[in-house]
Amino acid sequence: MSESRAFCPRCGDPVPERSASDANDPLRPGAEVELCDACYFEDFDFVDAPDRIDVRVCSRCGAVHRGNRWVDVGAEDYTDIAIEEVSEALGVHVDVEDVAWQIDPEQVDQNTIRMHCYFTGVVRGTPVEEQVTVPVKIARQTCTRCGRIAGDYYASIVQIRAEDRTPTTEEIDRAKEIANQIVADMEATGDRNAFVTEVGETDDGLNVKVSTNKIGKKISNKMIEEFGGTVNDAETLVTEDEDGNEVYRVTFAVRLPPYTPGDVIDLADDDGGPVLVRSARGNLKGVRVTTGERYEASYEEGNSPEARRLGDLEDAAEATVVTVEDDNAVQVLDPETFQAKTVSRPDYFDPGVETVPVLKSRAGLHILPDEGDESND
Repeated sequence: MSESRAFCPRCGDPVPERSASDANDPLRPGAEVELCDACYFEDFDFVDAPDRIDVRVCSRCGAVHRGNRWVDVGAEDYTDIAIEEVSEALGVHVDVEDVAWQIDPEQVDQNTIRMHCYFTGVVRGTPVEEQVTVPVKIARQTCTRCGRIAGDYYASIVQIRAEDRTPTTEEIDRAKEIANQIVADMEATGDRNAFVTEVGETDDGLNVKVSTNKIGKKISNKMIEEFGGTVNDAETLVTEDEDGNEVYRVTFAVRLPPYTPGDVIDLADDDGGPVLVRSARGNLKGVRVTTGERYEASYEEGNSPEARRLGDLEDAAEATVVTVEDDNAVQVLDPETFQAKTVSRPDYFDPGVETVPVLKSRAGLHILPDEGDESND
């Protein structure tokens, strides 16, 4: 009985029978025609490696150019980048099993890293190994983001101002914090277009230039959320992009309320007594310093009712309590003249204290709550 078996089409030697799974594997070279081991290994390439790899790296931030965009890779140095690029570029023959490999980088000069790559594996039951060397050339450039920063590029400007006053140090500092935090949050999500171009204080407020209109809008809305006020935006045509589309720069004008928490104001056409402002978000809210009752401006008045500013909590001076006359009055020593004066007794007055903070103004002498007392908010 004759034996039926396959023969190598090159040399004519018999070849081992293939398993059914191997014969039907479309990924194996020579799936239809099988070579003997000797002929197979003549053309066998264990590793497919490029002759050279060029890597474009931003010299300012370390981003790597991949495809058609710059990517932040978080590498500690260029060797890490070179290893990653070589790892993605190398290919191993599909027939090799139990593949193991390692890379030994050699720094040739500032812009060249020679990557020595060692591979081992098993193919057709035969151990195989190979060593390849791939030079990596580092091209130092400037990414789009860093180029824009260096060129003072900005798409939006936020102008922080206040009605009938200059923004406080707290408001200015908070605006800076908000801008930096918003940019940091957007960078954390991979947005490379987010950055603060310039922060400049002016005689009447603060100007913040940022890279996108989205950032400008977020800064403006956050300031209004925390401090109250209004914001208006205006577009200015600055140029056209490479596709002929119009490019606009947006100015966000933030107008903070005329009064801030801690201000004491005397409302026009109001006989209820001065108000200590607690909040200027939405409608102005506060507490009457004569009675301790809550106050809230009408919808029409909003956060800027007509009033004159008498002072604020920081202007208060300590006054000695002489006697509590009744539920509505208390006698204290004037902190300037040291004469006993009868003043209104607000609800927040503690009859057991020896001294109280008082504000002396054109409206008279009034007891204020302690600066840390939020019970009347």
